[in-house]
Amino acid sequence: MNLANYINDLLYRYDCVIVPDFGGFVTNKIGASLDKNTHTFYAPSKQITFNSHLKVSDGLLANYIASSENISFEKASNAITLSVIRWQNELQSKALEIGAIGSLSLNENDQIIFEPSKQVNYLPESFGLSTVTSSIVKRHQEIVKPLIPVVDKKERKGIPAFIKYAATAAILLTLGLTANNFYQQNKQETLLANQQKSLEKKIQTATFVISNPLPTIELNVVKEIAKPYHVVAGAFQIKENAEKKVNQLKKQGYNASIIGVNKWGLTQVVFNSYADRNDAINNLYKIQATVSKDAWLLESK
Repeated sequence: MNLANYINDLLYRYDCVIVPDFGGFVTNKIGASLDKNTHTFYAPSKQITFNSHLKVSDGLLANYIASSENISFEKASNAITLSVIRWQNELQSKALEIGAIGSLSLNENDQIIFEPSKQVNYLPESFGLSTVTSSIVKRHQEIVKPLIPVVDKKERKGIPAFIKYAATAAILLTLGLTANNFYQQNKQETLLANQQKSLEKKIQTATFVISNPLPTIELNVVKEIAKPYHVVAGAFQIKENAEKKVNQLKKQGYNASIIGVNKWGLTQVVFNSYADRNDAINNLYKIQATVSKDAWLLESK
């Protein structure tokens, strides 16, 4: 079994894929970027990092392998354990290639160093977009001299005197009209300001009495909290069986429900749903230890 292929598939749909007792591959969305040195445009993508502290299984990888290989959850978990042992042994002597995801190696302090591969873009929204390298655009800046109009001295000397007097009169008339308009506008603004002050004074001294006030209405609005983390009890081909399972779990004290149909056409039943991932994982461990070891965690989008 090639464990890297299953991790590769899940990275397209989830932000974190944990390999039990080994570490977790975490993705972060980054926007489009430009390399100014190579003039290359890169599409939006998912940046992959490796966290060696994420070793506690959330059931995601084992459940996906079990569904793909048509085997039990326990057999899938055992297969993961064998692959992890092989990876740890290989890391002691050389770099470990994790398919198209990247490579792992140990530094001088025996710490795992992850080098992601840039060949695969795990962001579904960027499907079909490739890197684009543009040619260098050279820009030339020229100094443009302003145009200075040339006036013939003979034409300037030939301007009749009455045109000069008419121009002077037009300027004086315009200035007079402007001053008059400014005076009238200032007068109107002063009048409006006085009326506004008088009205505000009347409003401040007025008393409003309502003999029959309307009763106060209290509305209790309950904000629904999203619960994307589900502890799955099972998936059923017949919906009636799923409903029977829900009733059975509710009698046992669980807040069981049907969350829909998966891509294989199976109706999914959950023990509980949670808004916090840590609460969901803690409840999953309790259920696996006491009720059903095949229970697993599902994160809905």
